[in-house]
Amino acid sequence: MKGVVVKSTGSWYLVRDKEGRMHRARLRGKFKQKDLKVSNPLAVGDRVEFDIEDTGEDTVVINKIEDRENYIIRQSTHKTAYSHIIASNLDQALLIVTLVSPRTSFGFIDRFLVTAEAYDISTTLVFNKTDLYDEEIREYQRQISHMYQQVGYESLSVSAKDNEGIEEMQALLQGKTTLLSGHSGVGKSTLINLLVPDLELKTSEISDFSDKGVHTTTFAEMFEVGEDTYIIDTPGIKELGIVDIPAAELSHFFPEMRERMNQCRFNNCTHFNEPGCAVVEAVRQNDISLTRYESYLSMMHGGDNRK
Repeated sequence: MKGVVVKSTGSWYLVRDKEGRMHRARLRGKFKQKDLKVSNPLAVGDRVEFDIEDTGEDTVVINKIEDRENYIIRQSTHKTAYSHIIASNLDQALLIVTLVSPRTSFGFIDRFLVTAEAYDISTTLVFNKTDLYDEEIREYQRQISHMYQQVGYESLSVSAKDNEGIEEMQALLQGKTTLLSGHSGVGKSTLINLLVPDLELKTSEISDFSDKGVHTTTFAEMFEVGEDTYIIDTPGIKELGIVDIPAAELSHFFPEMRERMNQCRFNNCTHFNEPGCAVVEAVRQNDISLTRYESYLSMMHGGDNRK
């Protein structure tokens, strides 16, 4: 039988078969990932083959993981030198961003976008909690949206509290499998409750002490929003370490740098301090955002994954 992993707790999984039935599942033995050292052999979104166990219980055994079309991956926060697959086989990702309570850093946004670029996953930035904006922050958000739109990333303004932008978000999801990601506290669970009202996901207030989000989603899980329309909710990400992208190739996943790749004097230009660098010149001329360039340098030199 074939199905899709819709929930992962790390040891047990929930698999939806082609008829829409749910099965509690476990892995048969240990699975080795091709060229991947991962802490989780199975991810939500994985397509699998399974057999029903002859134990009298309603459980199945997964014996094969089909090749993934794509995935979002990060460094594992628990196992050194391991990676963690957040979700697989995605049509798109929505990165939930907040400029206040808590503030999402540019470094985090750009790390996510680079990872999505590396695996050819279209990403839209969703600015949530716009009800907390004053006019100064609204103007700031317009500038940020323009910066990302210039390099090919669309954005959406939403407020779960005021129901602003929810219809536009629903239209964006239609007929696709979408990953919703972001820091803890950016309002993913609240947004999902608006998109799929009968779920009633647990939500939590922001910590007044740290202005950081409190984890309300414990495990990654896929929800059906409508016909052929699914969203994957994941635990909030505190830090997003880049995986499997050599420093020499990092600039390929910044669209504004990629388009200037053949304009540098040296073929192996790292866009740092080499003479005749088209990227550095574009930064000087304000044709490439200094903010994005600083994110690039931070990734190149192993900067803090949380910033």
